[in-house]
Amino acid sequence: MGKRSRDRKRLQQQQSGGRDRNGAGWGAGYAEIVKENELFEQYYRELGLVPGGEFGAFMEAMREPLPATIRITGYKSHAKEILHCLKEKYFKEVQALEVDGQKIEAPQALSWYPDELAWHTNLSRKILRKSPLLEKFHQFLVSETESGNISRQEAVSMIPPLLLKIEPHHKILDMCAAPGSKTAQLIEMLHSDMDVPFPEGFVIANDVDNKRCYLLVHQAKRLNSPCIMVVNHDASAIPWLQVARDGKRDALFYDRILCDLRIAVRGVEQLAVGGRMVYSTCSLNPVEDEAVIASLLEKSEGALELVDAAEDLPGLKWMPGVTSWKVMTNQGQWFSNWSEVPESRHTQIRPTMFPPTDPEKLKAMKLERCMRILPHHQNTGGFFVAVLMKKAPMPWNRRHPKVRPARPSCSLETQRTPSETPTVDPDAGEQTEEPASKKNGGVCGPPPSKKMKLFGFKEDPFVFLTEDDPVFPPIQTFYDLSPDFPKLNVLTRTHEGKKRHLYMVSKELRNVLLNNSERIKIINTGVKVWSRNQDSEPFGCAFRLAQEGIYTLFPYIRARIVNIGVEDVKVLLTQENPFLSKLSDDAHAQAKKLDMGSIVLRYQPDTNNPDAPQCPIELCGWRGKTSIRAFVPRNERFHYLRMVGVEVFHKQGRRADEASSEAPEGAAEDGAGEAVAEGQEGPGRGENGADSNGTGPARELLLFWRTLTAPPADVP
Repeated sequence: MGKRSRDRKRLQQQQSGGRDRNGAGWGAGYAEIVKENELFEQYYRELGLVPGGEFGAFMEAMREPLPATIRITGYKSHAKEILHCLKEKYFKEVQALEVDGQKIEAPQALSWYPDELAWHTNLSRKILRKSPLLEKFHQFLVSETESGNISRQEAVSMIPPLLLKIEPHHKILDMCAAPGSKTAQLIEMLHSDMDVPFPEGFVIANDVDNKRCYLLVHQAKRLNSPCIMVVNHDASAIPWLQVARDGKRDALFYDRILCDLRIAVRGVEQLAVGGRMVYSTCSLNPVEDEAVIASLLEKSEGALELVDAAEDLPGLKWMPGVTSWKVMTNQGQWFSNWSEVPESRHTQIRPTMFPPTDPEKLKAMKLERCMRILPHHQNTGGFFVAVLMKKAPMPWNRRHPKVRPARPSCSLETQRTPSETPTVDPDAGEQTEEPASKKNGGVCGPPPSKKMKLFGFKEDPFVFLTEDDPVFPPIQTFYDLSPDFPKLNVLTRTHEGKKRHLYMVSKELRNVLLNNSERIKIINTGVKVWSRNQDSEPFGCAFRLAQEGIYTLFPYIRARIVNIGVEDVKVLLTQENPFLSKLSDDAHAQAKKLDMGSIVLRYQPDTNNPDAPQCPIELCGWRGKTSIRAFVPRNERFHYLRMVGVEVFHKQGRRADEASSEAPEGAAEDGAGEAVAEGQEGPGRGENGADSNGTGPARELLLFWRTLTAPPADVP
């Protein structure tokens, strides 16, 4: 510890009477935060944003901590099963509990969120730790969150994606996306039809902070979508992206955009005519809210209009936007209009901070269509949101964006068709087609190193498989992929050496990747669908299926499928390497017909058994010589076991030897669950390829389970 740190700690102890956190509990060494601000109260009282008689309740709500809110991911077929589990088990148990003599209030559904897929509760972490039943509820929430089935998200931040009214074919831009909770919502809505593995639309999620982009990747990856791309750029100057259409390059316009503050102008420029943009802030200040919208509308000269979204979220309480407000300095000095502002303050206070002075213009803007959510109305954070529709190109943008000549890509390599590589002929002024063979021998050159340093970490390349890539035919044969499988959408992240993992993106995202990698830094895209076996020769195919991409791949797989029942799911997810004979007779007979290697374990809903899951389940597995196993990450194991009526718990912390054995090569990329799976019976495991049915690394999942019908004494 340095001298400054020691001095700072000594000063803190002196100010708190010599006590520290260890001596008298958490927080004992710090003064209590005083949640009072005279200027804040003066400002909002004067503006009259809060209805008469409610200001006291407004301020009280501002001082209280926000309730915890969760959202069940709506696009997965398992959403109803998770909702049923929450309502019929955990919520009922919580409602009957008392902690320290206080009755626990059961979570409540957000009345305005569709299909009861969002809930809020006042349960704190301290209370969650005091009761074993609440601890189980907490573990359930953590596990399902890591699996991507539940998102913890502030209630008001769920509003903007709902107001976008997204459809599967929409091209969406989230301009300031980190940490990614709203982005996850956008992806869910894009996949509203689970029978369509590749929606026509996509989400491009951008953030200016390189490190926050990786947090964004973590959020997006939980949803396993081939239609998401994370990019790193300053949103206020985000470049025009291009796509190839009918042999020519064209500017990419978005159907839906999420934005805030200074990036709004760039957003409306790239919004397609007829598209929607939602502007939102966590501020209640009209200077950051209505003033920004009024300025946009005035600049647009009729190209933009405010949408009346009053009926879009029934049950949501909100106040209409205001048409009159004043500006106050941090010393409490008020200005009603720009003419009152002294010249000395012209650099801090600008004319656009005030309402428009022309009454007719102000009336035509219909600022009352903006929505302000006050915290005391429904126990939420304060929030402002406005929905804009673009009716025509912006006045300064009425000419179609100029398409720049193509340059060799910094991170893509592929065999392109002529229609995918148009360039601009400087003499004719029109686009011409250039075969890929003329561009550096088909290999894209890297950009100058200085450019890469501006963007932070250097990313691995995105390399699409070529039409005649020798990697693919054995895969197609082994899994009997249907003829309509989009193999040109398969990519890897390496130029040289063996391809360790194969990923997939949608057709439209492939178009974006091929035409824009030199314009913007792409952090991540695609969903992993195959991983290379460590020893592929004896197993028919060099690549095994990856659980992350099974729902994308399964519609195209026509072989190596074993249909299983509820009891089979329990056996496969709770036993190390069960013998084939442990399966039901039907599943056993199917598995015996298959050669060793990667398989799909599929559960189909049984309508005659209402207690069983009423949604399909696809698991990646491995058929060994005499045994069978599931390649499923830990948290997904927990999820599927809960769905079939098995309660699961896991200990906090691990032994050092367990941690080390769980980290073979590639564990960091595959995730902890799959790293464990790779350490089990699989390609090249066991002496002479024999099956291992003893205790092994799968025990390191620390999985403790009991069926719901077991007596309480069985709980470990």
